[in-house]
Amino acid sequence: MPCTPARARMLLRGGKAAVLRRYPFTIILKTRTDGDLQPIELKADPGSKVTGVALVADYAKRGKTVVWAMDLHHRGQAIKEALDSRRGIRRGRRNRKTRYRASRFDDRTRPNGWLEPSLMSRVYNVLTWALRLQRFTPLRSVAVETVRFDMQAMVNPKISGVEYQQGILAGYEIKEYLLEKWGRQCAYCKAKSIPLQVEHIIPKSKGGTKRVSNLTVACEDCNQSKNNLTATEFGHPNIQKQTLRPLKDAAAVNATRYAIGAVLKTLGLPVSFWTGGRTKFNRTQQGYPKAHWIDAACVGEPGEHVRLDSSMQVRQVKATGHGSRQMCRMDRFGFPRTSAKAAREVKDFRTGDMVQSVVPSGKKAGTHIGKVAVRASGSFNVSTTVGVVQGISHKHCSVLYRADGYSYLSKTGAPLGFEKPSIRAQEVS
Repeated sequence: MPCTPARARMLLRGGKAAVLRRYPFTIILKTRTDGDLQPIELKADPGSKVTGVALVADYAKRGKTVVWAMDLHHRGQAIKEALDSRRGIRRGRRNRKTRYRASRFDDRTRPNGWLEPSLMSRVYNVLTWALRLQRFTPLRSVAVETVRFDMQAMVNPKISGVEYQQGILAGYEIKEYLLEKWGRQCAYCKAKSIPLQVEHIIPKSKGGTKRVSNLTVACEDCNQSKNNLTATEFGHPNIQKQTLRPLKDAAAVNATRYAIGAVLKTLGLPVSFWTGGRTKFNRTQQGYPKAHWIDAACVGEPGEHVRLDSSMQVRQVKATGHGSRQMCRMDRFGFPRTSAKAAREVKDFRTGDMVQSVVPSGKKAGTHIGKVAVRASGSFNVSTTVGVVQGISHKHCSVLYRADGYSYLSKTGAPLGFEKPSIRAQEVS
């Protein structure tokens, strides 16, 4: 059962418990063989960028109480950018080396229910932490919010009936629609009676989409001069104000809601699904502020009456991945600029491990705690909360925590090193 930080310190000082894990900080009892266990429910509020997770215990006297909470930050956008970069490099190599080869895109099939890697990473992050929490706490059930966004209503709240089947381009082609919208003149220099080109207000390289509201028409000179600047950076903020809010996050939540529910069912626990409206009602009725982990605690009917500890520290966990399979780095022309990838482990250390280095003498004398970046020479770099300490020998380093694909952040955003056991601890019997 999760316990208070004060009890965790008492058990550690008395020698009755030992540290099992540092992230999340977990202690294991040495002698106790039995004890009272209250049922704990795992609650999740899936999001596109951040997923709120909360453990709610049902105490006989205090009622339903949040005993542990976490904001899980996803890396979907980073995965998308990496895949886009790889696709560009492969296409460039194909054009240079095998221009004669015919395309065979029809030979590629995808199974039913296939999701893009950037979306599946969100699903796997939730599953990974559900399995971890199931190992260390007596979970009895799971509650998940499965919100569905009506993206057309988000753009036009008054939409109804047959308008759902028409859309904004009913009766138009895209360029004809844009020409009429912008008065058949360049949106930037107002030139008329010249050839106009379709142009992105926010470039795709800066997160822009192909959505019609992000498109405009411009003359060739303005289009070339604007390059990959946004309309605001190009000196036309009034044009950028006309763009609508991107719906990428809403689309990601809609696409992954069933996949997250399917993987959570593999835990072998009762899983219940609730709407986002019920979550918001529970949170507002209790007067709680808006936060991802608070939304998770208020999911479902049991979230009508749930107690929050204002002094509890919420874990900020960020998915960082497990490294790259890329053999060598490329320059901007697509040619190798580094040697082939070396061994991942050097002197039993791996990049991303949390280490403690005690340097006895020299300019770097002292104790440094942080993430390590290994080098084949055995001279490592350690990233601490105050900066990067370079050139520390592996002989002075000891592993505190092995890299597991996640970065654990404090409220200030600095990587957590050796924290005092004031964080929420867990007893595991």
